[in-house]
Amino acid sequence: MSTILSNLPGMAIKPGATDREKLAVTARQFEAVFVRQMLAEARKTHFGGEQLLGGQALDTFNQMQDEHFADVTAQSGVLGLARIIEQQMAQFVPPETTGAATGESSETTGKTTSQAASQTASHSPRGDGTGKDTK
Repeated sequence: MSTILSNLPGMAIKPGATDREKLAVTARQFEAVFVRQMLAEARKTHFGGEQLLGGQALDTFNQMQDEHFADVTAQSGVLGLARIIEQQMAQFVPPETTGAATGESSETTGKTTSQAASQTASHSPRGDGTGKDTK
C-alpha cells in the first residue's frame, strides 16, 4: 500500500472493522491498483513528441502523480469498479452476527439464535423441519 493510499479517508482498514467494511475498503484499494496499472501502461506509449524535461526525476514524479490520481479516482467511486467488486464478493461474506456466540437475543426479533435456527428449519419445503424436498 502506498503512503498516499493510506492517507486518504476511506482507503485504510480501520481496527475493529466488520467484514463488510473490510470488503468495501479492499475493493476500493483494488480499483486503485487497477487504475494505477492502466496509467502506467498508458505512460509507456509515446505520442510522437519529445519530452522537454526527462530523466528519472520526471519518471518518479509521473509515478507519484499516477498513484495519487488512481487513489483519488478509486476513493471517489467515479469508475464504479469497486462498487461492482464489492457487490459480487458480498455474497461470500457471512452476515453480521451480534450475540450469536453467546445466545443473546436479537433486538429486532427478540429470539435467540437457536430459536431463529429452529424457526428457519421449520419453514422447509417439506414442512417437517428437515429442509429436504419431497421429490
